[in-house]
Amino acid sequence: MAIVRMRNKKNGVTYVYDSTSYWDKEKRQPRNKRICIGKLDHKTGKIVYNDRYRQKQERQNMRQMVSTAVLKYRRQFYGATYLFDAIAKKFGIAEDLKRCFPDSYRQILSLAYYLILEDHSPMSRFGRWARAHVHPFGDQLLSQRISELFAGVTEEKKQRFFSLQSARRLEREYLCYDTTSVSSYSQVIKQVKYGHNKDHDPMAQINLALLMGQESGLPVAYRKLSGNISDVSTIRHLIKQMQSLEIKKVKLVMDRGFYSQSNIDALYERHYKFLIGVKNSLTFVKEKLDMVRDSMVTHRYYYAPYALYCQSFSATWNHTYVKKRSGEVLKSSRRLYLHLYYNEQRAADEKLRFHKRLDLLEEELHSGNTNPKHEAMYARYFQVKHTPVRGIKVSYNDEAIKEKEKNQGYFALISNNIKEAHKAIEIYRNRDVIEKAYDDLKNRLNLRRTSVSSEQSLEGKLFVQFVALMVVSYIKKQMDKHRLFKKYTLIELLDELDIIERFTQPGKKAVVGEVTKKQKKLYEMMDVDPVA
Repeated sequence: MAIVRMRNKKNGVTYVYDSTSYWDKEKRQPRNKRICIGKLDHKTGKIVYNDRYRQKQERQNMRQMVSTAVLKYRRQFYGATYLFDAIAKKFGIAEDLKRCFPDSYRQILSLAYYLILEDHSPMSRFGRWARAHVHPFGDQLLSQRISELFAGVTEEKKQRFFSLQSARRLEREYLCYDTTSVSSYSQVIKQVKYGHNKDHDPMAQINLALLMGQESGLPVAYRKLSGNISDVSTIRHLIKQMQSLEIKKVKLVMDRGFYSQSNIDALYERHYKFLIGVKNSLTFVKEKLDMVRDSMVTHRYYYAPYALYCQSFSATWNHTYVKKRSGEVLKSSRRLYLHLYYNEQRAADEKLRFHKRLDLLEEELHSGNTNPKHEAMYARYFQVKHTPVRGIKVSYNDEAIKEKEKNQGYFALISNNIKEAHKAIEIYRNRDVIEKAYDDLKNRLNLRRTSVSSEQSLEGKLFVQFVALMVVSYIKKQMDKHRLFKKYTLIELLDELDIIERFTQPGKKAVVGEVTKKQKKLYEMMDVDPVA
């Protein structure tokens, strides 16, 4: 936009125009659009604006005054976002985001805060929430701007953030690793595939792999996977990601879905410490169970804190690896610890479920409405005869049923680092932090089903949800520590703090409203200085 003066040769008047340049697509050349805003006074050299321009300027000034007044005179909710800010500062989340996303870190934090407090609201409602709350960005974001922000979350920036966070807190604790399925409506995202949906949702999906710090209870990193990728095939990629995070001492906890000969070899090869669940049907587990089954369930091996019986054994892992340069296959023996457990309640529950399943299978056989997926179980647990007179005759295979029942209530863990069974079970049970994290992602942070329309939007939204998960995970850990779940749900606690207001007025320091003793106590339990 520019001011242009043009003298009219007929009347000698110099008219003043507001000139705007634009590109004419049809003529393929630059053009100018001019609007007359007044005349030039030759005596004073000043512009005498016409009525239309003056009225336009008055309207713009009025809108600016109203907007400025709204910005300066505000009463907004402050208590919950103040807590989020303190947590983001405590763990360096805000600082690391600023280093990785210098132009958009405030927007990312504000969107994360919005997801926590408005768990089932779409991103399009952010503006309404932003007007009512104090938040890092301090302004509204239109849907188009949010989409652009999501697209700006690149893999390089994301990995750098993971590395910065890892460097702050991951030298000592075990890392829990697991995957979950996230259903998706999208037909354009390449990784949306049909696979084993862990929520039993009959939709296409993506899989999400998450790494959680066991002691801190905070997420470390995540990775998006194709929906048809199985758990067992993700370990090699996990190891590559661990290398990029530059964690010196890696210690992993995983369930038995990740066990395989090649995965354990890969963990040994990288010198990673691990604790992983394994199936009772594995040869070395089965052999040891057969040796101790009759003697294990005695008070000598009873561990009261978890109401189970446990024993530990030293074992040897036959490690196979391939030299990268020569391709030579080498074998060696590595130290391994096998931990066996028996829980009476688990045995009773497994037995009840097994017999219910047998009843269902028998009913299917008698009715003739058999399920092709159950053919192996029909053959294993039943003997079926067809006679011309009596029709189908079904009897039980008692030996197969007895063989199945003898291992009910037993389970096994293996580790290359933990010698004691009671210590192993404590660490393994604490991996429920990752189950809670997935529950928070899906139910608290609106990741039950994705509805984004592009790969870039999905990556950005997942990252904002991950940042929100870091804040939520810390709050819930503190709630567990102080037994606050007996009095509050997460949203009830945040609502209790969210009602604290902050009043802003021109030329004066912002004033925070009254803070009750109960609210101050909640801040203290969060290990945060009360708002003042």
